[in-house]
Amino acid sequence: MLTTLLRRLALGFALVGVTAALATALMVVTSITLRALTTRPIQGDVELTQFGIALCISLALPWCQLRGAHIMVDFFTQRLPERQIRWLDGVGALLMALMCALLAWRTTVGALSVAEAGETSMILSLPMWWAYASLAPGLALAALIALVQAAMHFRGQSFARLLGPTAGPDGGVDLTTPLTCPVRISSTTPPPR
Repeated sequence: MLTTLLRRLALGFALVGVTAALATALMVVTSITLRALTTRPIQGDVELTQFGIALCISLALPWCQLRGAHIMVDFFTQRLPERQIRWLDGVGALLMALMCALLAWRTTVGALSVAEAGETSMILSLPMWWAYASLAPGLALAALIALVQAAMHFRGQSFARLLGPTAGPDGGVDLTTPLTCPVRISSTTPPPR
């Protein structure tokens, strides 16, 4: 089923993104330690950090979209009926899908252009097209998930099918536990402490 495939892909992308973030953090700590102890940091640490964090962010976007974890400000809609809020959320999801699809397309075109030009990073001479190409899959998957969510909003369907089970085999909460709704900030919500 499409919803199961999207959920599994989003989770897989998020786990790869988390791995990239952890590897980047480990590399940064190692570089800082080496700089402090030997005055020789890891060569190209800034380039590697930029590549790693860009990869992490793009691969985390589908999971964030799937879970409805984007921040939404509902100051003007908090008193609207549920049906109108669902319709506006559908429009928002559709706009998100269009934006992510546009970004996926342009990063793919950019990757091809940069690869053709043979552009490399300044210190390590890494091909720059890698960074651009690593953004496209996450953005494309986020676009597809947002498009499915928009259709579900417009049809009045529950996201339960898209979000999957709420408990693991042992009865504990697992990584697929859905949020009940997107994070909303309204005039009646007290600021976080």
